[in-house]
Amino acid sequence: MPITRKQGPLYLQIKKIIKDRILHGEYPLGSLIPSEPQLEEEFQVSKMTVRNAIGELAQEGYVDKRSGVGTTVVRNTSFSKLSKGKRFTEILVEEGRQIRKRPLGSGLVTPEPDTELRRLFGESCYRVERLYLLDERPYIHFVHYLPPMVANTAAEEPEIRSLYDFLEENQVYLENFRDRFSVGIVSADIAMWLEVPEGSPLLRRIRQSYDTEGRVMEYSVGHYHTELHDYVVKFDV
Repeated sequence: MPITRKQGPLYLQIKKIIKDRILHGEYPLGSLIPSEPQLEEEFQVSKMTVRNAIGELAQEGYVDKRSGVGTTVVRNTSFSKLSKGKRFTEILVEEGRQIRKRPLGSGLVTPEPDTELRRLFGESCYRVERLYLLDERPYIHFVHYLPPMVANTAAEEPEIRSLYDFLEENQVYLENFRDRFSVGIVSADIAMWLEVPEGSPLLRRIRQSYDTEGRVMEYSVGHYHTELHDYVVKFDV
């Protein structure tokens, strides 16, 4: 996977990629991640760069490195700042499922007049479209809209691995979110991506995420093919 110095320190980029793979089940709990030589070859970096990345992950409690054994995944959930509830993808990974994100396109867009997007973001916002695959089957279609203040940075990173990590890296700190659920009749485009008949009724979730000043920093619309898996919310008491 290509990484460049333009996107920051190489070891931090590798750390984020490996962390993302852990959180989405590509490296399951209790499994060994690839060896240091394998990671050096994949990312075309030095041994020290890989070791620094692994060291960061160990400090955060995601992996345990032991001589003669390798590096084992010991935690596969993140600490969500938005809620006491676990992220839906984390619940799936805990069940032994694998989630993979497939970018479908991104770019600056102009919201139509008299729409919610125009009210929230003004004359422009950044649109990110992604498909989530559950065990390699199309499961969730997402469209995220972000404020213009992050548009230039987002354009330099066409494949945003973690939306919330990306916002935080751009000094956008989320305080809370509001979710609305309804039944959505999917368009031809969404039906194609989710491999369902056009006009199918699917669970639709609209999310607005707010920063510490109460400003909307994300507006997203997700359609879930719940015949593959129910939408689940799990709260830790």
